[in-house]
Amino acid sequence: MPRNSRLGGDGAEGEDVAVAAAERLAGGEVRSRIQSLSHEQCQEILGRCLLRDPSLIFDVMACPPPDPSSQQDPNLPDWCVCMRCREMPTDIEKKCCGQPPQHCISLLPHVDLYVLHEGVLRMARRIWNDLRAREDAPHPGEDNKQFRYAAYRQFVVWQYGYLGRGNRIVIPSCCVWKINKGPLP
Repeated sequence: MPRNSRLGGDGAEGEDVAVAAAERLAGGEVRSRIQSLSHEQCQEILGRCLLRDPSLIFDVMACPPPDPSSQQDPNLPDWCVCMRCREMPTDIEKKCCGQPPQHCISLLPHVDLYVLHEGVLRMARRIWNDLRAREDAPHPGEDNKQFRYAAYRQFVVWQYGYLGRGNRIVIPSCCVWKINKGPLP
């Protein structure tokens, strides 16, 4: 059976009918259906289309990248470069990692592994308490606070090494917020 025989007529006529039908649909139904899709649904469909026809990647790459200033969060502080920081209570805490948005330190997989991993934090707490010769007997609500402080210490050790007694360093706001909202045990 010829490819376009069910559309009626020979190949050229059938293609014209199919193109006309697609144009009618694209003008109304399809366009409104596309506009009703969520962002996640659009990304999923685009991914499937690229799997079916990899040459479509050229159309995707031809689109200009979005202007970062047009998508900027209105709550984003003006001192932030990575676009992940939040306003901090004191001027000294208003520190950004200084990386471009796609390379923000808080997005590195190392943060999850070295700073937020439950086993690492439990071990860090145990070592810290051993060094200070203290018992880890948390009061109600103290457990999360102790894990958060352990995560801050882990971040500093990972990024700067051991600083010594009394030496302090400001952790970038983006990383503070990642630790505060992160998957602490």
